Amino acid sequence: MASLSIRNVRKVYPNGNEVLKGIDLEIEDGQFLILVGGSGCGKSTLLNMIAGLESVSEGEIMIGDRVVNNVAPKERDIAMVFQSYALYPTMTVRENISFGLGIRKIPKAEQKEIVERVANILQITHLLDRKPALLSGGQRQRVAMGRAIARDPSLFLFDEPLSNLDAKLRVEMRAEIKRMHQRLGSTIVYVTHDQIEAMTLGDRIAVMKDGVVQQFGSPQEIYDSPSNLFVAGFIGSPSMNFLRGKLTTDGSAPAFELDHGGRKTLLTLPLNGHTDAVAKWVGRDIVLGIRPEHVTDAMSARNGDPLSTTGSYRPTEVDCVIELTEPTGPDTLVVARFNDAPVTCRTHPRAGALPNEPLKLAFDLTKALLFDPASEQRIA
Repeated sequence: MASLSIRNVRKVYPNGNEVLKGIDLEIEDGQFLILVGGSGCGKSTLLNMIAGLESVSEGEIMIGDRVVNNVAPKERDIAMVFQSYALYPTMTVRENISFGLGIRKIPKAEQKEIVERVANILQITHLLDRKPALLSGGQRQRVAMGRAIARDPSLFLFDEPLSNLDAKLRVEMRAEIKRMHQRLGSTIVYVTHDQIEAMTLGDRIAVMKDGVVQQFGSPQEIYDSPSNLFVAGFIGSPSMNFLRGKLTTDGSAPAFELDHGGRKTLLTLPLNGHTDAVAKWVGRDIVLGIRPEHVTDAMSARNGDPLSTTGSYRPTEVDCVIELTEPTGPDTLVVARFNDAPVTCRTHPRAGALPNEPLKLAFDLTKALLFDPASEQRIA
């Protein structure tokens, strides 16, 4: 396996369209990097540049200790798994997996041993003599992964490999890819637009927008401490709630004013160590961000479930009227309106939340984040 270094990489096409605008990423040998973002953010272009399928306009890409900008794809010691399975329809699973080994003139006995080992890893031994037409989508994706594993490359590249699968198969294949990574200790770069895949699979995540890495870090770091409004809204399902309003004071403490149905409530904000940063914004417009799991029904909050408490802090309770409910089984998502914006909350299934009826909600403001509405960067 190998480390990967991407240093000030830019991609500009002849028509002047700049797709990547100075990408800097470093992952260690054996790490799992996720490139995540919406359509057109540049993640697939970056993956193709790592693979050698796109040229680098500026900067350098290193696999291990070798700069590969001008190295042909076949000489980079990589293996790719695509969104389309790209299997040979006239070949059996065994032949598909061993095809690249034959081209590299690996002895037949060694090929057989490698195919058996790979099939055991992916639990497809019973499929080895079938052709792709007789396989399900999940099984075909396993075969495509097996062909990549058989090469034993320094670097695996996955380009949205689960996009064609149904919801149940996506969950199963996510687990399979994670098991593969744990067994092999492989270095992986994985492109997806699905933030759930990003959170569940990656050691490190690069969130991209408009050819720029907005934030690079561990999944939990990006979830808990997003650097800006885009990252905060993109990572998380349901996404973070954003409330626009003014930072004021409740006595001597900073507070955020909530307007719900013509009633005003001050949410006193714990400073969380950001005293100076928050003090500068008193009297100014801000955006308050809070995740759905940090707004729940008051009864659950009082029982300590699911909201946590920090020291002597207790969640702030607010009366509201429910607009919409979405039961999910383990909890119920409810939507209320504050500052003329919908706020999604996670409540206990037995909280009795019904549309057009009142409910007391509790805000855990130790988890709230503050953003600059102009720059969209996080304040605290």
